[in-house]
This record gives sequence, C-alpha cells and structure tokens, in this order.
Amino acid sequence: MKKLVLYLHGKGGSAEESGHYKPLFPGCEVLGLDYRGSVPWEAGPEIRAAVEKLKAEYGSIVLAANSIGAYFAMHAGIEELIDRAYFISPIVDMERLILDMLGWAGATEEELQAQGEIQTAFGETLSWNYLSYLRRHPVRWDVPTRILYGSRDKLTSRETMEVFAREHGAALTVLEGGEHWFHTPEQMAFLDAWILGCPARLAADREDGQRSDQGIAPYAGKTPSVIRRA
Repeated sequence: MKKLVLYLHGKGGSAEESGHYKPLFPGCEVLGLDYRGSVPWEAGPEIRAAVEKLKAEYGSIVLAANSIGAYFAMHAGIEELIDRAYFISPIVDMERLILDMLGWAGATEEELQAQGEIQTAFGETLSWNYLSYLRRHPVRWDVPTRILYGSRDKLTSRETMEVFAREHGAALTVLEGGEHWFHTPEQMAFLDAWILGCPARLAADREDGQRSDQGIAPYAGKTPSVIRRA
C-alpha cells in the first residue's frame, strides 16, 4: 500500500517546507500542497480536491499541517480521506483570533460590522464577512490528531488550545518557551523528536519494518509537557 504524508503550510509558507519532513517518515512519500486560497471557503475546497485526487493513488494519507494550514484543512471536509493528522502551531479558533486582533487594533466588533473591513497597523485586514462565515461554519474535526504548541504562541492562547484538544480528543504537547513559528535549531529538533516519538508514528514504523530516526539528530533540550494523550 502506497503511503503519503501531505504537508499544508501556514501563511507565507510554501510546499517546499515539506522537504524537512521527508526523513521523519521513511517508507512514505512526502508532498507539499501549494494551495492558493487565503480564506476557508476558497482554500477548503481546493484542499479537498487535491486530497481526493491523491487518495486515488495512495492507500493511506497522513496530514501534517502548520498554523492556518491546519485551520483550512478542518474546513476542507477531508476527515474520511486521511488516517491521522499532525498539527504544528495550528490556528484552531479563528473567530477568537479575529476578536483578539480587533482588540489589538483598538476596534470593536460593532465597528467592524459597520465598516465591513478594518485595516490594522500590524498588517492584517479584518473582515466582517470573514467573521460571519466562521460563525456560520464552526469547525468539525474527527480525525486522530496530535498537536504541537509553543507556550509563547501569541496567536492562540494555551487555554484555547487545551479546550480544542479536549473537545476533539487530540493529544497536545506543549514546548515551554516555544513560539508560534518553530524555526530555531532547538525548536526544530523538538518538532522532529515530537513526530518521531508519537506512538502512531512508531507503530507505523514497526508495521513497515522501518526506523524513523535514521539521520536525525537526537533532541537534548527541555522535556515536553504532554497535556493529553489520545
């Protein structure tokens, strides 16, 4: 059975980032999807179409998604097409994030509704249509999922992430001091160790007779904080 790991990048990212994950999933092909949509009603159908096409070729698909890529995946209707998911610094509550951004911009929800859009000083355009869409289309996600979260993530609070993990039966691992963007050598080593240490990952390796740590430097930093194992 052919196996695929499909990587979905975050805002400003690209499919090329998928190259980092290839040594972490021996026995699997690893591909990145350069989706073009920037809102869930565009990116979701785009992701769905790509996964449907890939499912015709691969018997097993695992999703690895970063930041807003994870949020778009949860709006793609692909639950029955993938076996499990790894979410890295996922956006799990976009409504909460938009409301937080309104606060950062010194604006109110009433002002957003009246104006339609608000341009912020930190480069984001907040949209009433976007917020309204999210309220009409709440996230539904029923896939075995593991989440990696940095305790200093400024986009999603720890409480929000813990609530999502609890409500969706996901396993949440927290890197204390970690940021939304995992990019330093220590953070990337932690990410690698997190994937390699996931029970689902190890079970898949045993099934294939593969080792998933070949060529990967061991992580020697802080011990992760595992909030929940699913």
